[in-house]
Amino acid sequence: MSLYRFLLRSLPRRPTPVGTAVPATTLPLTDIFRHDDRLVPASASHSYSHFQHRTFAFSSAEEAAAERRRRKRRLRIEPPLHALRRENYPPPPRDPNAPRLPDSTSALVGPRLNLHNRVQSLIRAGDLDAASAVARHSVFSNTRPTVFTCNAIIASMYRAKRYNEAIALFQFFFNQSNIVPNVVSYNNLINSHCDMGNVDTGLEVYRHIIANAPFSPSSVTYRHLTKGLIDVGRIEDALDLLREMLNNGHGADSLVYNNLIAGFLNLGNLDKANELFDELKERCLVYDGVVNATFMDWFFKQGREKEAMDSYKSLLDRQFRMVPATCNTLIEVLLRHGKKVEAWAMFDQMLDNHTPPNFQAVNSDTFNLMVNECFKNGQLEEAIATFRKVGTKAGSRPFSMDVAGYTNIITRYCEHGMLGEADNLFKELTSKSLAPDVPSHRTMIEAYLKAERIDDALSMFHRMVDAGLRVVASFGNRVFEELIKDGKAVDCGLILTKMGEKDPKPDPTCYEIVVRGLCNKGSLDAAQDMIGQMVRYGVGLTPSLREFVSAAFGDAGRGEEIERLLNTNKWGYAPRVRSQMPYQIPRPLSNTQMAGASGYPPINEPLNPPQVGMPLGGASQGFGSAGYSSSPMNGYMGSSQGVLPGSPQSFSPSQVNGYAGPSQVGGPQGMQSGFQQNFGSSGHSYPSSEGRQGSYPMDGQSEDPWTARQTTY
Repeated sequence: MSLYRFLLRSLPRRPTPVGTAVPATTLPLTDIFRHDDRLVPASASHSYSHFQHRTFAFSSAEEAAAERRRRKRRLRIEPPLHALRRENYPPPPRDPNAPRLPDSTSALVGPRLNLHNRVQSLIRAGDLDAASAVARHSVFSNTRPTVFTCNAIIASMYRAKRYNEAIALFQFFFNQSNIVPNVVSYNNLINSHCDMGNVDTGLEVYRHIIANAPFSPSSVTYRHLTKGLIDVGRIEDALDLLREMLNNGHGADSLVYNNLIAGFLNLGNLDKANELFDELKERCLVYDGVVNATFMDWFFKQGREKEAMDSYKSLLDRQFRMVPATCNTLIEVLLRHGKKVEAWAMFDQMLDNHTPPNFQAVNSDTFNLMVNECFKNGQLEEAIATFRKVGTKAGSRPFSMDVAGYTNIITRYCEHGMLGEADNLFKELTSKSLAPDVPSHRTMIEAYLKAERIDDALSMFHRMVDAGLRVVASFGNRVFEELIKDGKAVDCGLILTKMGEKDPKPDPTCYEIVVRGLCNKGSLDAAQDMIGQMVRYGVGLTPSLREFVSAAFGDAGRGEEIERLLNTNKWGYAPRVRSQMPYQIPRPLSNTQMAGASGYPPINEPLNPPQVGMPLGGASQGFGSAGYSSSPMNGYMGSSQGVLPGSPQSFSPSQVNGYAGPSQVGGPQGMQSGFQQNFGSSGHSYPSSEGRQGSYPMDGQSEDPWTARQTTY
């Protein structure tokens, strides 16, 4: 319509006298514009004069604004078509010289987010080996891990003081697997090297960041390096690094200053520590109160209680709004040196200042500190009162306790043998929109076993597995042994079956304990089912377990049955074992035999269907050949000739999954006659579909009318 409006405005029009009424006539657009470009009649030009007096497409600005809002809402709901046709707009080619950037948080979606959550759940369960295996294996899959998943497993290894493995994972993910690290990745590497005492290596990583990374070191980088340098006695180098941080444009970080202040205080240089503290206060109007906690702890250790409390009061006089981590550090120092009144006053002040979502003044660690203090002093009633304590100031809100807080107080009750209170708190935890974690279940199970409440422990173990929580091998083995000792071997088998339905699979040691327990109790059917699960899941059997199972089933007269199962792989077939054959001198073949041995008729011979069970070209089967014939089910058919001892096994068709397994002709001894052997194995067998013998008669006559050409090797 904008084109028509522009053309209408460009048409000449006759001036209208003032006060002359113009009759309103309406002409269709087909009368105004013709395909032969004729002009509009002069009499009709007056009827469109109103287009010259309207300057907006809407009657008012409010109507225009409403229309814009409507269009924006519609675009949010229904994106334009060009946004959906991304294949028509290929992204611009990437500059090969541009540095590769790390993943952003937008990459943590879909399958990669599921992978990240899976690794995190294993880390929270304490199974770091399984988490590392899942993350490493995903590198070779279609769902590659993000840098956040890599950082999570590396940081968990560092927290577990497994520094060499953390460094090896960094090498694997970022140097070998071509994943781009971010600054957190480098910080984990630097922290690992510094805690191992390899500060020079950490400084090399720091120089590498400055020279090659598309980002700058963060304040956390300087915290790790300064702490590492101070720990090895190089405090002057740490001070130089602080100056380098300030010269590079970074702000004054309170924790970097705190590392240096603590280092000089431990050396007895109070003047230098005060100088750095004054410098921090000049550079930062608001600093972290952890620095005051460092001064307080040093003064208390020196027996200078007055100076310590003066430092604490000077911090409170500044009326900083301190985060929970800072306040928790102050409470720890006060409780450590017997200042309980001041510690409880700080706790009450934190509760009064807790006004979420505006400000979070307290966390579960704060409650854990005070609850543990109550249990330490034997104030068991005060502990639950502290756990439920809220602020008294107007506007403060109660803290929504998380799983970590519940787990801590449940653990304390279990340590004091108060299982009734622990049960009530666990039920309260499950009644809320909170999911109990692995430590809470583990604490309850261990407490039940210690109190010899086997049924409660078994029920809690079932609940843990049903919730999809990972059972670490060390914990699971200990629980299985206790339950089997009390006659719960079959129940342990049910729990282990549910554990095997999820990935990663249970540890082989768990299966070994349960299988031995089932065999000792005489539950051979359940033990056989456990072994079948190990075979299907690819869990290896140790030689000792294999020997034990063979002996147990052999004593019960089921040795052949268990041997077939033990020789089966996870696809249901045992590997084909080629037996050694005596050497025979091959005799020369005639032209006809050579043509038949190749599987094709001689030249100029018509390609006729062969007779059933007869080799092509009339040639007999030579040494070392295996007469394969194809069936309509894409299976293998057995040879028409009997198999010599030591020669490859012949094959017969099967109706199971369209696969033809080998016949028993020339197979190993001890096979049951009503079962058919799998491909090249004496392992797991399947019954014949027609209820007949799985092997064909010794005359070698095939039952398949579509016998293919014979192939000779």
